[in-house]
Amino acid sequence: MVLYVNPINETHVSEPGLVVVDIAAADEATAFAFQRMLSGRWATSTAQRTTRDPGQPGVRLRCYLDLRQELTTRS
Repeated sequence: MVLYVNPINETHVSEPGLVVVDIAAADEATAFAFQRMLSGRWATSTAQRTTRDPGQPGVRLRCYLDLRQELTTRS
């Protein structure tokens, strides 16, 4: 039984290029490191905390990406 799966708000996927990313990781450090990697490349609405499902291993985190807004690295 999956407890974490919250409904996705239609606004978050209302246009092509908008993505909802659910991250499952062994610990908070890993989940936030992956979120940082995503936010370094695309416009990202980041999560500030993780959640735990009772009886399930690891942590979960949800963030939102806009693939239309790829970030560029400036020297």
